[in-house]
Amino acid sequence: MKKLAKALWIEKSEGVYIIGPTAELQDDVGTVGFVEFSRKEKLEKDDVILRLEASKTVLDINTPLAGDVIEYNKKAEEEPTVLNSADPKESWIVKLTNVDEAEFNKFVEYK
Repeated sequence: MKKLAKALWIEKSEGVYIIGPTAELQDDVGTVGFVEFSRKEKLEKDDVILRLEASKTVLDINTPLAGDVIEYNKKAEEEPTVLNSADPKESWIVKLTNVDEAEFNKFVEYK
């Protein structure tokens, strides 16, 4: 199940919460040319998880959930345009564990 939060989708799969940009956010920022992850191992709600430079904007993306980072999308550092991909298996930003389930459930479903 995916949820929507601040132009980001969140998907829970086997206890891992995956966060990525919605198609709308991808359209708004344009082609991504540079990304820099925060590299924090533990995130609090609203912490910056990613700074990106794109054809239409420079933007900080904040996490809608607190949790422990298990992985950042390393491929995006080498090839930033993967964040423009329509395939969520490529365009995800971060994977978290130890997320408050009640906080996740506050967000609306996203299709």
